[in-house]
Amino acid sequence: MYAPREKIYTREISGRYTSWRWLCVWLTQIVYYGLPWLRWNGRPAVLFDLVARKFYLFGIVLWPQDFIYLAGTLIIGACLLFLLSTIGGRVWCSFACPHTVYTEIFMWIEHRIEGNRSARIRLDKQPHSFGKIAKKGAKHIAWIIVALWTGVTLIAYFTPMQTLLHDIANLDIGPWQAFWLLFYSGFAYMNAGWMREQICQYLCAYARFQSVMFDKDTLIIAYDDGRGEPRGARRTWRAGAGPVLGDCIDCKLCVQVCPAGIDIRNGFQFECIDCAACIDACDSVMDKVGAARGLVRYSTENAMKNSLSAPQIRRRIVRPRAMIYLGILVASMAVYIGTLATRTPLKLDVIVDRGTMGREVEDGTIENVYRLQVMNTDEQARRYRLAVHGIDSIRLASEEHIDLDGTESRAVPVRVRVDPGRGDPGTNKIVFELVARDDERVRVSEKAVFFVPRR
Repeated sequence: MYAPREKIYTREISGRYTSWRWLCVWLTQIVYYGLPWLRWNGRPAVLFDLVARKFYLFGIVLWPQDFIYLAGTLIIGACLLFLLSTIGGRVWCSFACPHTVYTEIFMWIEHRIEGNRSARIRLDKQPHSFGKIAKKGAKHIAWIIVALWTGVTLIAYFTPMQTLLHDIANLDIGPWQAFWLLFYSGFAYMNAGWMREQICQYLCAYARFQSVMFDKDTLIIAYDDGRGEPRGARRTWRAGAGPVLGDCIDCKLCVQVCPAGIDIRNGFQFECIDCAACIDACDSVMDKVGAARGLVRYSTENAMKNSLSAPQIRRRIVRPRAMIYLGILVASMAVYIGTLATRTPLKLDVIVDRGTMGREVEDGTIENVYRLQVMNTDEQARRYRLAVHGIDSIRLASEEHIDLDGTESRAVPVRVRVDPGRGDPGTNKIVFELVARDDERVRVSEKAVFFVPRR
């Protein structure tokens, strides 16, 4: 069903887009590898503690009840990707996608150990020898080290880094930790080291539906065939004797630097991830032959067809599709930030004790028993004052003050009483209110029912 894969030997190139791509590599990996080492209030700044069911994000502590914020993050991320894809094409794939980033790192290691493109081709054609095995072995060892450290870093987002390294050193790592470490390490090793462009072409779901967000004003990498054709190598001809050629000298450098192995001169192709390596390669050739840059460049379908200038391309960014995505993104971020900023660091759940509903105690007083699940989602220890309202003479028959440490959750039994003759027989609506003693703004209320037995 598929043609056999031909190994792609990419050639290293330098240029402004290559520099931008490596800047993204550095920025993303500094964040990814660095976050588990940051400390915040004596704990990791970012930690997803699945055992304790608490997620720490710097000064924010999220609980399972805050799962809606994860959904909001995914919605914002999707809207941002849609907007970027509509305007900039596959800019995410080319500069920030984790697969692209690790492929760049693995190819850099390969180039350093095995040499440039020609040297790697010669090395693969050579029969097995000590030198070949040494180079190949060194490359794979380096890949495995990077992949393993990537896996260790992933686990460090769920287990503190110091604890994880201590467990690994003492061979005391848990089975699930070991599984995910090896799984993610192997995933990185296989994808970035072996499969590379096949991930984007056959396995990536985002790459498959991304084209539906493109239109004729979406940025793509395009070859200006009107300027470049007919292509051909430059030779010394007698005046007027040679053929009239375009600016493309058919050096095929744009093909050699492409990680997908395509020829951009054949038009826009789905394998292209807009990495712009071909632009840097072509610009370097144009500089050498004394022609203007831009034979291969970022452009749009409309711009190539109608010869639009760069200002005209920029003006077409403001179009209905892009504005709809932008509006949804801005609205989602406003709701998300507003909800997170006004979030109360206190949660209260009320559970009625069905075994002791509406019992009569001394002097005919009616008592109901509840279990209050109180969660202090802040990292500051607090004392809270509990009150109950809803029926005349209703009052607490338990301690009204509740002390909780930072990020502590506790079940608190509470007895509530009502004087005889108060309240309607059956269920009566009441409200529990919990207020922090040191900050009146930190308060939460929860509805419940008080049962008065029928006589």
